[in-house]
Amino acid sequence: MQQPQIHFIGGEKGGVGKSVVARLLAQYWIDQEKNWKGYDTDRSHGALLRYYADYSVPVEISRVEEIDSIMETALEEEANVLVDLAAQTEAQLHQWVEDSDVLEMANEVGLGMHFWYVLDEGKDSVNLLGNFLARYGDKARYVIVLNQGRGDDFSLFHDSPVARQVADMQIPVVELKALHRPTMRKIDQFDKSFWAAVNNRDPALGECLGIMERQRIKTWLKNAYREFEAIGV
Repeated sequence: MQQPQIHFIGGEKGGVGKSVVARLLAQYWIDQEKNWKGYDTDRSHGALLRYYADYSVPVEISRVEEIDSIMETALEEEANVLVDLAAQTEAQLHQWVEDSDVLEMANEVGLGMHFWYVLDEGKDSVNLLGNFLARYGDKARYVIVLNQGRGDDFSLFHDSPVARQVADMQIPVVELKALHRPTMRKIDQFDKSFWAAVNNRDPALGECLGIMERQRIKTWLKNAYREFEAIGV
């Protein structure tokens, strides 16, 4: 029996690409035929609700009863649970974790909890990551994502004390390559999942991407999947 896992996709700062990472992980699990369920904290126009509606439900992170259901789903359905955290939701997440001693409970019941922290190339991302690591230390599991779609120079991270802490704690670091921006814009404009973007070739089923655009997406997905496989998600 597979140990249930919860993956919180965050980063606190807006615009770093959290929802792209959540969509990639969702598509990866679908392609791997893994049982999973998504929770989207952006109830108005969340990416999981928009692109993976058959797998996802909205959740109000400020309502304890709703966020409790995340734990219950993972344990009762023995499924991977994916939570796409909107920007500026960390304070509410922290309150829930600390008020209910969630990390201790997860350890007791054998529930894996992973905090994915998505970074752009800016200093704010590095500082926010440092604050997050300071809060939970070695009590939590983490995945750091360097999103090259939001910058190509991560020297501020690599040269920082936070990067040394990440190395000392043996936290996995995922390097997410950038997808050609016009291609990504088309995917979003056409309201397509990554699978549909690659496989839809019939205009009667909706807008299609060109041959080379589909090839770029396939290559980008392969690179992301290799990163996921390397850390065992």
